[in-house]
Amino acid sequence: MGYHLLSVGTDAKTVKGEQFGWLTFILYLAPHAISKPFGGSNVCPFASPGCTGACLYSSGMGKFSNVQEARIRKTVEFFEDRQGFLDRLAKDVEKAVKYAEKRGMKCCFRLNGTSDINWASLFIPKFPELQFYDYTKGFNRMLENDLPNYHLTFSRSEKNQEQVLQVLESGNNAAVVFKKVPTEWQGFEVVDGDKSDLRFLDKKGVVVGLKAKGDAKKDTSGFVVQY
Repeated sequence: MGYHLLSVGTDAKTVKGEQFGWLTFILYLAPHAISKPFGGSNVCPFASPGCTGACLYSSGMGKFSNVQEARIRKTVEFFEDRQGFLDRLAKDVEKAVKYAEKRGMKCCFRLNGTSDINWASLFIPKFPELQFYDYTKGFNRMLENDLPNYHLTFSRSEKNQEQVLQVLESGNNAAVVFKKVPTEWQGFEVVDGDKSDLRFLDKKGVVVGLKAKGDAKKDTSGFVVQY
């Protein structure tokens, strides 16, 4: 079954959710300002230099030029034909639900695979019965999100550790990239975020520990915690 915007089963991490009965459908755009020369715009307004440098955009399938071109095309569509983009996304979601039902599995959606767009007001209310989740560096968005079917995990960078601690103290979760993942960080329990990408199943008030991958292994900005 073909999808115009969503992908499923194309990356190693979201596939891990299948062992728990979930199919993850994910939207990959061209991150930060990569699409600008082609008519797009910045889809990562809170990205730090360290985040940009460690981005997984070119990892996995993203290393192929045709995949990068498709992500740029989607991003340009989002900015130049917003309503058409949202209509196509809705059709993809409906297809995804039927596909998961045929396989006897549950489905969930991550619309910010390589972006940080506020989908809470833009799209998710159309599907209150479905599970959505994302990572975000939007501090206010993180604390103000009140959609029961939209789970957000705050992402640490080298610039926002004070906000990370506030998020954790509020009982929400924060993802931290480590050189070596510990069991505790800043007094908070660390759970293994690489076991699957099903963040909405994590308990509350924990650090989601992610091991540095790709370009993040070479980070010197402080984005990766050298624990």
